[in-house]
Amino acid sequence: MLESYIERLQEVQTLDELNDQVVALRDILNVEHLVYHSVNSTGEQYAALTYSPEWTARYIDQDYARIDPVVQACYRRFHPIDWKRLDWSSKPARNFMGEAVDAGVGNQGFSVPIRGPSGQFALFTVSGNTSDEEWSRYTEEHTRDLILVSHFINQKALELERGTDQTAHVNLSPRETDALTLLAMGYSRAQASESLSISEHTLRVYIESARFKMAAMNTTHAVARALSQGLLIV
Repeated sequence: MLESYIERLQEVQTLDELNDQVVALRDILNVEHLVYHSVNSTGEQYAALTYSPEWTARYIDQDYARIDPVVQACYRRFHPIDWKRLDWSSKPARNFMGEAVDAGVGNQGFSVPIRGPSGQFALFTVSGNTSDEEWSRYTEEHTRDLILVSHFINQKALELERGTDQTAHVNLSPRETDALTLLAMGYSRAQASESLSISEHTLRVYIESARFKMAAMNTTHAVARALSQGLLIV
């Protein structure tokens, strides 16, 4: 189902159509809400989301991005973030979460930070109302799909903004760079995951994310492109 969704996404011609596709993705991923928010190098913003207009207006009016632990963490990190692993101990953060839950955002969330060309930053988030155990199982099963579809949406947003899906420069995260570098050095996936102290599943996530950023047909193609663009030092 996700493959057919990505095919439909490629046909999108306007930001309004992209918004419709983001809304449709909520049902495909079986989550309560879904958000894609992008800020380009000039500060211009684009958002496609399924939150209620009331909560969206409240968030903007109160400038909650200042205290939202999710936003603050995603600015500092490169890997996906499960909300429950963040620090919600401060009173402002707890009050904010209470308001968000009351607004129907959900008690669970998973966010993927995205670094695009020329300083672009985007955030892809899914949220839901489930137990910790159910959410942990959901994210474990869907992390790869969430990362991949987030980058496809971001690529389409850049295409609509710039008029092309070809970007001048690709930014790989530190972990994506590490993963491709070790593969370029001839490490097997098992050796690379051991060297990075991560599981092979997590390594695959970084490799697949890098592959789609590079618009590569396979892992070997991704390594070759990264080397040719000077993104790896081997």
